[in-house]
Amino acid sequence: MVRFTHPPSIIRRRSIEDPTKDFMSPQRLMLLLFSSAAIRRALGGNRPSLVSAFSSSSSSSSSSFSSVTSPAREPSSQSSSRSWQRRTRPPPPKLARFMSTDAASAAGEKTEEERAAIKAAREARKAENDRKNAEKAAKKAATAAEEEASNRIDEVTYLSVSEQETYAPMGDMSIVMSRSRTGRDFVKVGDIGGSEDAKYGPGSRVWLRGRLNSIRVKGGSSFLVLRQNSFDTIQACFFKDKEDQERSARMIRYLKTLTTESVIDLEGTVSTADVRSCTIQDAEIVIERIHSVSRADAMLPFLVEDAARSEREVEESQGTDRPFPRLGQEIRLDNRWLDLRAPANNAIMRVQSAVCQLFRESLYSQGFVEIHTPKIIAGESESGAGVFTTDYFGRTACLAQSPQLYKQMAISSDLDRVFEIGPVFRAENSNTRRHLCEFTGLDLEMAINEHYMETLEVVHRMFKHIFENLESRWGRELAVIRTQYDSEPITFTDDPCVLHWPEAMEILGERGFDVGDGLNDLTGAQELVLGAAVKEKYGTDFFMLDKYPSNIRPFYTMPDPVDDRFSNSYDMFIRGQEICSGAQRCHDPELVTKIIEKKGIEIGDGLKTYIESFRHGVSPHAGAGIGLERVVFLYLGLDNVRKCSMFPRDPNRCTP
Repeated sequence: MVRFTHPPSIIRRRSIEDPTKDFMSPQRLMLLLFSSAAIRRALGGNRPSLVSAFSSSSSSSSSSFSSVTSPAREPSSQSSSRSWQRRTRPPPPKLARFMSTDAASAAGEKTEEERAAIKAAREARKAENDRKNAEKAAKKAATAAEEEASNRIDEVTYLSVSEQETYAPMGDMSIVMSRSRTGRDFVKVGDIGGSEDAKYGPGSRVWLRGRLNSIRVKGGSSFLVLRQNSFDTIQACFFKDKEDQERSARMIRYLKTLTTESVIDLEGTVSTADVRSCTIQDAEIVIERIHSVSRADAMLPFLVEDAARSEREVEESQGTDRPFPRLGQEIRLDNRWLDLRAPANNAIMRVQSAVCQLFRESLYSQGFVEIHTPKIIAGESESGAGVFTTDYFGRTACLAQSPQLYKQMAISSDLDRVFEIGPVFRAENSNTRRHLCEFTGLDLEMAINEHYMETLEVVHRMFKHIFENLESRWGRELAVIRTQYDSEPITFTDDPCVLHWPEAMEILGERGFDVGDGLNDLTGAQELVLGAAVKEKYGTDFFMLDKYPSNIRPFYTMPDPVDDRFSNSYDMFIRGQEICSGAQRCHDPELVTKIIEKKGIEIGDGLKTYIESFRHGVSPHAGAGIGLERVVFLYLGLDNVRKCSMFPRDPNRCTP
């Protein structure tokens, strides 16, 4: 057995102190031999002989170690020579091969063979783990795919009603891109009923398209309300079928995904019912097929049902546990398309259309021709009102404040009676409840024989036609509006109710107003008081006031023949607020030039051509300009004219 005479630290120090000495002493090699499996593999079955070789040299090595640790006598030269020979004797072949990598092994490093073997083992383990993980992932994905496949509701590309049975009965409709005419016959909600007299009564199979007004799914029952034309509604329902549970489950799962305000198609059978919450109260649709055509966002700026509540309902709810939200005007106008889905607001637009239709009907029946005048003009068409200017190929042009100059030139063209419905632009910084920067003008102009009363009579007949037919032909729309905005039909007289300016000043003076010299325009408060007085005295909400002071009327107004401080002009009022201005026009070129100069207006190119048309001969004429939104606003008794403009423009709003 090898015995170390010195601790390893001494051996290391010795090697460092004498680099010529062989660091790999027999004792060190013995230690490596028994501590390294790699060396044992390298030596194979020769380990005993190597141990013997190491043992035979141990005695001489001991003396060498002793010489390091104790001051013994000097060794003889012969002994020293033998010791050196032992140290320089070549190692056995196998040991020589091993010793070439011994330094690396002694430092704890692996041989290339060991590293390769360890790397291969590591990669094999990693590959095995990857294989197992892949198997798990594949199994999990297969399970998820199977579950998704069973739950997935694919899009439906509906091409033909004849192939309908091959399509899934639920699922979003693929984008309608005019692929085909499917042959489906869509019906109106209003034509469905629970009686045999209805166009589509009990047992009828129908297709409907509309907005999803509301939906409620609970357990195996589903109820939804479909809305058409903003205020026609009908209930549709679906119930779980025990004989076809898979289809029922998929249908209910799909219904749960639908969002309110989405556009949907549904097919079903008409059935009798008692539904008080819909406009169709005696019937409902049993759903057989349903598809979303256009999905609405799940989160909307506000709910249409909130926009449809009256101010009275909202106010009364404030003291309860569940108060209704009060929607401000700005959020409504920012999302005007959504606000207009509320039944009353939608109906207001229909009434606005009706006023235009009735305006045309009446004037056509009285011999008028519809014209279309320029909206880009060279200068102002109205004095006292701001204009929007724009560049017109290097020149300054204006957006027309009215068609005034051109409808008068139409009279000079021998179009004796003309009217126009078109946009009017006013750059007035008026942020009131009855002013807009852009509105729709209902304008008319007509040749007269002797007196502007001829025009007042035509206009009175026109307004009478509008008032009577709105109530009779658009009664349903008015009823819908009045559920949210209270109003009563206006009262009017058979013949024109014309109030002269002096009488108006007298009435206002009696009611405490200081009218001064009576040459100033009416204030809003004075108009309201005057309207109430006329209603009390003459029993009408609609009247005309003429003989306005000349200084507050446009340059084209004909002066009064007796007192030129006043004019042959007039305004018309509904419920005490002005809706129309008009006058006999000054058709004499010299007189109109004199008035223009007196008012300090520059005669530009636009006015030059206007006056020139009179120099070539023109009939005496009069006319009126009416604000469409103002008429609807006052007729319906609303609180703001913006409710009557589809997309209003005021000093603070130019979108949407």
